[in-house]
Amino acid sequence: MTNQEIEQKISELKIEYVQIQNDIEKLETFNQSIEQLETKLQEIESELAYFHSMED
Repeated sequence: MTNQEIEQKISELKIEYVQIQNDIEKLETFNQSIEQLETKLQEIESELAYFHSMED
């Protein structure tokens, strides 16, 4: 992957992360289960770490 592609992927993951955080806040307001979304956040964090390591 080129640096530009890596940066694009990181940007996409950051946007997805923020959207999921917003979804979690909404679900918490209504006392709904957030376990699946929390798992997804962890996956995104791992992907972000991976792509950041590729930038070096």
